[in-house]
Amino acid sequence: MAWDFATPAEFEPDLQWMRDFVDQTLIPLELLYEGLDQQQLDRLWAPLKQQVKDRGLWAAHLPPEHGGQGYGQVHLALMHEVLGRSELAPEIFGCQGPDSGNAELLAVGANEAQKQRWLYPLLAGELRSTFALTEPHTSGSDPTGIKTRCERDGDEWVINGHKWFASNASVSDFSLVMAVTDPEAPPHKRAAMIVVPRGTPGMRVVRDVGSMHDPHYSPEGFLMDRIGGHSEVLFENCRVPLDHMIGEPGEGFVLAQKRLGGGRIHHAMRMIGQCNRAFEMLKERAIARETRGKPLAKQQMVQAMLADSYVEIEMARLLVLKSAWTMDTEGPFSKAARLDISASKFAIPNILLTVIDRAIQLHGAMGYSTDMPLEKMYRGARALRIADGADEVHKQSVARLLLEDVEANESGLPSEHIPSQRQRAEARFGHLLADL
Repeated sequence: MAWDFATPAEFEPDLQWMRDFVDQTLIPLELLYEGLDQQQLDRLWAPLKQQVKDRGLWAAHLPPEHGGQGYGQVHLALMHEVLGRSELAPEIFGCQGPDSGNAELLAVGANEAQKQRWLYPLLAGELRSTFALTEPHTSGSDPTGIKTRCERDGDEWVINGHKWFASNASVSDFSLVMAVTDPEAPPHKRAAMIVVPRGTPGMRVVRDVGSMHDPHYSPEGFLMDRIGGHSEVLFENCRVPLDHMIGEPGEGFVLAQKRLGGGRIHHAMRMIGQCNRAFEMLKERAIARETRGKPLAKQQMVQAMLADSYVEIEMARLLVLKSAWTMDTEGPFSKAARLDISASKFAIPNILLTVIDRAIQLHGAMGYSTDMPLEKMYRGARALRIADGADEVHKQSVARLLLEDVEANESGLPSEHIPSQRQRAEARFGHLLADL
């Protein structure tokens, strides 16, 4: 078994360019675009996106045959830990959610005509999309429980249901809607994926729901004019042509899993970048601030914060990179990959929240204020313990996968039961002792 912790030499110049671009251009720019609508933002961002395309780093999450760069998950992990430093960076690099996950779903499930209509324009940044899975009255972590219905009527699908946290629905060009086509089928074969273009009669975006990440009062009719909203959407006899279904009836759950797997690990990759940024602020504060006549860095409790944060971030990074390597070597839907993805998905947000919390604590009132980015980082990170499956669901998945190949000892005693082990050892090696 070979172990190599070196970044591929040929990729390091691109990573260094990304670090400079993110820290020197994108993070400062984030402070200035408040109040701009999406059309204005698109004009502002267009030359930045072109720089990324010219560098060959655009939409790196998909293979070349689907319009991406085909870098593989390990390269993506190294990229995303840089992009994760900035809220804006994924958009500028063409790998922002929910578009990146929707592109992965369309890449594996859509036919060529559907790809021409939705996938390729999405990858080119010409369209925006929404993923409408979560419902207000069912568990979002259990897609088999959704209630939204999709029924065939002649040459059309008719959709009725209630979704929310459908990201960007107020400004996107189309939504991928998960809806039940056969409620009597087995749980994992009841639903399908339907494309619903913006403006389709019967689809009504009710409001953009306020959240910890974007707190605001959200009465009916409140809609954002830019990306970042989490929309409540009603489908009332919403009709779309039959060719708007991705795959076949009953394939929605499988397609959702293929979409969410990559999204989960990409979230975890970007969280490493957030961890590093918070840790940098933590270290700077420890050196710059004094209390009781000496720097915070000389206080034992602060030293413990620094040491614990370093170790936790390094462990998190290794888990993410191992997950990415497993996806590359054994396949993104292999048991080993699913195990590591689920483990990363619940472990990394908790580490991120802990590191940010320490940085806030060390900054005192300033850390709690909006004079520092830490409070916003914390609010955004908290969602990641819920989004794409709650912590508890991923812990269940990890436990289930770990126990699949484990069997109880036929004797009913533990395998390491010492009296039983001793009897077997005496039977096998007793003659050697007798000779001595």
